[in-house]
Amino acid sequence: MKIAIDTADLDCFRIDGTRVYIQNVLKYLGGLAEQDDFFLFHKKRYNELLRPTEYENYKDNLISGKVWWTQLRFAYEINKLQPDVCWMPIQQIPFRRNNYTKYVITIHDLAFKFFPKHFPLVDRLKINFYTDIAVKQADKIIAISETTKRDIIKLYPKVNVDKIKVVYHGFDGKNFMQQFSEGEKCELAREYGLLNKKNKIDDFLLYVGAIQPRKDLITLVKSFEQLKSEQSGKYKALKLVLVGEVAWKSKKTMEVVKSSDFKNDIVITGKVGFRKLAIFYRLAKVFVFPSLYEGFGIPLLEAMASKTPVVVADNSSLVEVGGDAVLKFESKNVAKLTNQVKQLLDDENFQQKMIARGLERIKKFNWRKCAKETLKVLKSVE
Repeated sequence: MKIAIDTADLDCFRIDGTRVYIQNVLKYLGGLAEQDDFFLFHKKRYNELLRPTEYENYKDNLISGKVWWTQLRFAYEINKLQPDVCWMPIQQIPFRRNNYTKYVITIHDLAFKFFPKHFPLVDRLKINFYTDIAVKQADKIIAISETTKRDIIKLYPKVNVDKIKVVYHGFDGKNFMQQFSEGEKCELAREYGLLNKKNKIDDFLLYVGAIQPRKDLITLVKSFEQLKSEQSGKYKALKLVLVGEVAWKSKKTMEVVKSSDFKNDIVITGKVGFRKLAIFYRLAKVFVFPSLYEGFGIPLLEAMASKTPVVVADNSSLVEVGGDAVLKFESKNVAKLTNQVKQLLDDENFQQKMIARGLERIKKFNWRKCAKETLKVLKSVE
């Protein structure tokens, strides 16, 4: 079987959940189907942190093209190759199709439909346009959660439900469950101002992801301020670490951070490598994910694997993925978030209980399983 894959997202500098997903599925596909040939198409050099695993049955195709690459150059190459199936792990599909190749797309989320003001206008118009066409024309659709599947059906009532298959993401257990030396932990803490005068690592709350409106970091910052302002002074030394790049429409969030009375205790790291990210998770007292909407939420699994208790907003797929292994709070409710975080900070036994639940929960998710189920969808297209 000839399977073509759009891997152009792995060329990008910024790392997000979609790109982590593509890279990790490709770690296994070639080994799971050694008798099949996979043709990987991209338009420039891979980001070294996202470079796909090499297999003998992976045929790398670097094809140039700047304007409408997917619709012009990529579409041309697919029509020339005529693979049995083409997997688009993004929410787009070539308009020009031959009568031979079938198309499978992955829908990651439909946040741009529910929170349009949180996206730049041009980007929103483009992704709406591409997704509308892709959902209609795809032969099969992979939804990354039951929540995403329900959203597709709600927003596209004419879609054939039978062509939607839910395939959950996984997490990198090798990276996030590894052990680190005290020296390496202290080195990272020192680099980011988290090592105090007594040479001890400060307690901190952690968020991982892009800094943009949908992630609702303003609620997290306000909750952090409430903790720091407690009259008891119990959380006086607590810090907040935001790991991720400053993305679109982040001006208001950054203004809230910079105007905070506790701005000196808020660390924004920017982009970090996967090993550093794993250390941040391991050192954090609590991982907080206040996002208003997620198609899946890989950081939840990464935190659980790192033995860090998790607090999430009570919405979208976060409840589905987290199950009973996360504490929940009503979206945008600062007081409720503060109470949930305090539960974990104040009760070590409760911390351990939630950590144990997290380690049990992550057994449901892994990238090999994700790749295996993805392959099954690719081979099911008639």
